[in-house]
Parts: sequence; C-alpha cells; structure tokens
Amino acid sequence: MTIEFMKSVIVHRRNDFSLDKTAFLTIHGMSQNPVQSSPAANIRERLRRLTPYFGSQKGIWAVAVLATLVGALTEPMIPALFQPLLDKGFSENKLPLWIIPAVVVGLFAVRGLANFVAQYALSRITNDGMEKLRSRLFSQLMKADLSLFSKQSASTLSNTIVYEVQTGAAQLVTAVIALTRDGFTLIALLSYLMWLNWKLTLLVFTVAPGLSWIMKALSRRLYKLTKESQNATDNLAYVVEENVLAHRVVRLQGGQEHQVARFKQLALVLRRLALKSTVASAAMTPLTQMVAALSLSMVLVMALYQSQNGASGATVGGFVAFITAMLMLIAPIKRLTEISNPITRGLAALERGLNLIDDAQEETQGRHTTARAQGAVTWTNVHVQFSADSQPALSGISLHVKPGETVALVGTSGAGKSTLVQLLPRFVQPSAGTVALDGIPLEDWSLSNLREQIAMVSQDVIMLNDTVAANVCLGQNADRARIQASLEAANLWAHVQQMPQGMDTVLGHNASELSGGQRQRLAIARAVYKDAPLLILDEATSALDNESERSVQEALQKLMQGRTTLIVAHRLSTIEHADRVVVMEKGQVVEQGAPAELLARGGAYARLHHRGEWTSEPQ
Repeated sequence: MTIEFMKSVIVHRRNDFSLDKTAFLTIHGMSQNPVQSSPAANIRERLRRLTPYFGSQKGIWAVAVLATLVGALTEPMIPALFQPLLDKGFSENKLPLWIIPAVVVGLFAVRGLANFVAQYALSRITNDGMEKLRSRLFSQLMKADLSLFSKQSASTLSNTIVYEVQTGAAQLVTAVIALTRDGFTLIALLSYLMWLNWKLTLLVFTVAPGLSWIMKALSRRLYKLTKESQNATDNLAYVVEENVLAHRVVRLQGGQEHQVARFKQLALVLRRLALKSTVASAAMTPLTQMVAALSLSMVLVMALYQSQNGASGATVGGFVAFITAMLMLIAPIKRLTEISNPITRGLAALERGLNLIDDAQEETQGRHTTARAQGAVTWTNVHVQFSADSQPALSGISLHVKPGETVALVGTSGAGKSTLVQLLPRFVQPSAGTVALDGIPLEDWSLSNLREQIAMVSQDVIMLNDTVAANVCLGQNADRARIQASLEAANLWAHVQQMPQGMDTVLGHNASELSGGQRQRLAIARAVYKDAPLLILDEATSALDNESERSVQEALQKLMQGRTTLIVAHRLSTIEHADRVVVMEKGQVVEQGAPAELLARGGAYARLHHRGEWTSEPQ
C-alpha cells in the first residue's frame, strides 16, 4: 500500500499543478508574459525552480534526510518488541528483565536525537532559503522596470516578499521533510509486515486506487481555492493600504461607512474561500482514513481466518506485533493524506515570488559613463502617450537646454511640464523621439551613472523611516559636515538641532513628524548634498510659506550656480531668475524666451501672467 500510496501523491500532483498560470496571473494583475505551465509540468519541475534557494545546502539536506530516516527506522522496532516479549517473556519466561527497559530507553533516545537533528536542519534550510529568496526578490525590485509599479500595488508587492515567501517556505519544506519521514516510516513498517506475513500485507495494497482518486480530486480543488484566496487577500490588503494612506480624505468626505462596507464585502469573499478550503482539506482525512480502515478490517479478518485454520503458523507474539504494526500505519497515512494541503499552499505562495522575479524585468540601459556631465539637455521630436486610447502627454517636443542654463517650464495643469522632466532620469519612456544628455541618447547611458548626474526636488516628497542624516545623504557616503551644510542651505538646520538626537533622529513613516514645508526643505537638502550637474525643481517650493520660501530661494540660487536647472514653476517668484521661460500647452511648446521678452509679446505667457496663474500664495 505504501509504495502505491506514495506514487499517488506524486502522480496526482503532476496533474494538479498544471493549472493555467496565465489566467491566474491575469487575475492578479501580474506578468503579461508569465512562465507558462504546460500539462507536462510536474511537481519536480516546480520544485526545481526553488533549488537555487532551498537546494544549495546539500550537506544540511543530507543530515535532515539521514536523521529522518533513522527516526523512521525506529518505528517498526516498537511492535517488533512485542514478539519476543510475549513469546519468550510471558510464555517461556526466558527473557532477562533488564533487556526490555534498556532497549526501550535506548530506542526512544535514538528516535529523540534523530528528531531533534531533523528539526534543526529543517529550520536551517527554511530560514536560509527564505533569506536568499527574499533578498533576490528585493534586489530585483530595486532594479525592476518602473512599469511593474503601475501593474501591482504596494500591498501586493510587500505581501509577496514578506509574507508569502515566509509562509510558502515554512509549509513546503516542512511538508517535504514530513513526506520523507512518513514515507520512510511506511516503508519500514511495510517491510516489517512483509517479513511477518506477506500474504496479509498484500491486502493493504487494494486501497491504493481509492486513495489516489480521493487525493487527486480534493487536491485539485484545494489548489484552485488557494490561488483564489491569494487574490482575495491582495484585494483586502489593498483596501487597508488605501484607507491608511487616504485616512484624512476619507474622514473629511464622510466615507467611513462606505469603506467599512467595501472592506466587509471583500472580507466575506475571503471568508467564503477559507471555508471552502477547509472543507476540501478536512474532507481528505476522514475519507482516506475510511478507505484505510476498510483495508485494516480485511487484514484482521484474514489474519483471524489463517489463525483459526492454522495456515499461517504465527505465534501470539507475532500476531500482536503484526496488528500493532498495522495500527501504526494509520498515523503516517493520516499525515500523508494531509500533506497535500501544505504542499499546495507552499508551492502556490513561493510561485508568486518566483513569478515576481520573472515579472520584474530590469530596466534597459547602455554603457556610457562619465565622472560629471556638462549638463546639455536635448529633446528631439519627443512624443509620450501612456496608453493607446489616451491623449498624448507630450506631442512633438523639441527643445535644447545649454549647460548651466536655468529654464523654467510654465503652463496650466496637465500641460506636460512634469512629464517632460521625468524623461531625464528615465522615470518615463518616450513613445517616439530622442532625449539626450551631452549629446548622448539617454538609453545609451548607464542608468546608475545617468541618475548620478541628476538631483530632483519634486512636489511629492518621500522620506525613508531612517535618520535625518541618512535621508539627506541617501545613496552616498555620509559626511556629517556636508550634511550640516546642506541642512543649513535648506534653512532646516535650526529645526534639526532642536530634535532629540539632532541629525541622528529617526523621522518615522515618511517623516510624519515634520510639517509639509520642513519635509520639502529636507528634500532640498538632499539635492544640495548630491551636488549633481543637472538640477530639477518640480514645484520645489510649493509647500513653503512666504518666509520659508524667501530663505530657501536664496539657497536655491546658490545651488543653481554652475548647474543646468529645470524648474517646473507654479508662481512668479520661482522663475524670476530664470534665463529662459518655456510655455507649454497640451503637451507642446507654444512659446519660449526671456520673461520680460515674453511679457512684451503679449502671448501665452502674458495671458498666464495677467490671469494670475502663479500669483496666489499657499495658505
């Protein structure tokens, strides 16, 4: 029975795991070109994908398997003790009294030590594999093409890297060891039964087809429900993420009840899937146990028949040993019937991580590098269209900025100003046309070297949950004197001095302890510290009050000296020192020139100026 049963575990998994990944990944909003699972794909091929992370420690695996094997071999020795105990100890009184306790204590000592070693090796394999896979996932995420972040939410990515990997690794490795342990135990017990009475043992194999069918049907359903549950969990986590980020807006709009109802609806979907999974998982054990009980009852009847007719020649001790070993088969069979659940869930969870690695294709780049760029920027007939059915964000832009020139980009909201500057660090890719730095197309630059040439302060300030100093020198070596100078230039040093640990104070989630203006000045300090030849100010003073803006503008003027500066402007004070103003409308350049010259023309810039587009101050 054991051999056929273990074959059924493997064979039915080959078929069950052939679920179409394309449909699943489409549901999850993942890869457009996922790794396909052909009908021939089996459990071995899926496990082979995990080998670089969980299979490299061959020595520890050998220790775990060996210890498991030793523990399994002790199982048939327990019923084997009954035969001499009953035949020689009770019937003939020829068994020395000290032998039984010595053998029992020694047997359990060996089994206990083997189990300890196996558990430690299992923990080592699991945690080392998790660390490797998580590190690979996060490293790949840091190099991934930016389109990935528009396809998947932050909650989905964090859930995959942190929780799915941990859950999947623990379940799968535990299941593999359990499969090995219980498989060895069944083989050992079965071998002992065959040695005692091979005719009775052959009856056990009659239940193999029934067990295989039950495992196959329920495991296929469990795998499908696991995939649907992952999707439901992502949706639920996304609602939580949205409401945490937008908690003020939700409260201001009075949307709490609507969001609670939305959350409850998704929670009920997850609850329904969890109950269905429980039914599929829980039904497997009693059904397989009933089939096994049928086999055991047949064996007992046949054993009694042989004993009554004197056909077997078995002793009382041998019969008790046989029945004990038969009953000991129930526990490993029960565990093996339940092993499909952790294998299914573990593989499904880890496959999400592996699919994320496949999804997170690295950004394309060239090889050109330079110590410091001159700062000449050229856009040549650049078009940007984010989707086929949307209006172009940029349409035929051609523009040249000389090294050291300060150019202000102005226009109404949606004119394409931010999109134009986002092309430079390649956060946005042009649909057509060429963008070049120092005459070299951006796609020919090494990405890391290209971004070393650019410092940006945008209207959306993002800070890490780290110290003030770490946020200022992000990505570079820390120099405390330079950090202080940068904070002074951004008019923030006086406030930092009042913090509990000064520049070593941890800011918390997105620097929530700072005001909006202070956070923006911290971003300016970061740009000052980077000292890049190309500076982008995307409404960099939008969150500052009048007094702070005046002090920061002075610092920015010093920062802009000798650098190419692109300013996305929102009010006149931001562009009064610009060498040139470029006016944009609907993704096109409609006018450019010196501010006074454009006012004198009476064109688009003059209309914006007279309407007071930039004259309103922040409240």
